Amino acid sequence: MVKADVTHVLLDFFGTLVEYSPSRTEQGYSASHALVRSMGVDLEYQRFLDEWAAESARFDQRSAADDSEFSMAEVATAFLSRVLTREPAPTEVGDLVDTYLREWSTGVSYPAWIPEVVDALAERFGLAVVSNTHHAGLVTGHLAAMGIADRFETVITSIEVGRRKPHPVIYTEALIRLGVTAASTVFVGDTYLADYTGPRAVGMTAYLIDPGQQHDLPGGQRLRSLADLPQRLGVRR
Repeated sequence: MVKADVTHVLLDFFGTLVEYSPSRTEQGYSASHALVRSMGVDLEYQRFLDEWAAESARFDQRSAADDSEFSMAEVATAFLSRVLTREPAPTEVGDLVDTYLREWSTGVSYPAWIPEVVDALAERFGLAVVSNTHHAGLVTGHLAAMGIADRFETVITSIEVGRRKPHPVIYTEALIRLGVTAASTVFVGDTYLADYTGPRAVGMTAYLIDPGQQHDLPGGQRLRSLADLPQRLGVRR
């Protein structure tokens, strides 16, 4: 049972509120490939995927060192600079980001039961989303498409803060925006470092979605899915 003084629940997004594929290649990127070719690059499809994945990996390596976040625009600029052998125009970068994200989002799906769970939580707690993402509009856009955007007091993304979970600054920013203390919040997500150890390090209570029991957790802190959370917090649905 949740402590009586808990007022807010902070939710991860990818893997918690939506199901998704993190792959940068498997969704199919024919429109992105065609767009790059229209810029004058003679690049066959598989090489396009390989070059994009390699560029993204370089940014990932940088971020792994200090939890800094990078934007889709940074990746697109670096990628186009290399394959075009010139500096890309801002419109070219923007078009590639928009096209790529549309195709990447085909790997995102919305569990039908999520709105009911979110509604139940919102009746008792203030809600916020705290998500790692390279593009802030990706999270807010999906929340709107799911019809649940108005249930959340705020959405905090790593690209806006500049650091990704599990860096403490992103959780602290969430507390500041909400005007609450760590002791009055519960954090829920599906990634051990980002959504369990990170929040706990700043004083939050945390629950981890871990249906396969891959992590050594107190039994009460493990969830099969977000659907378990209302009952765990004493909320009737």
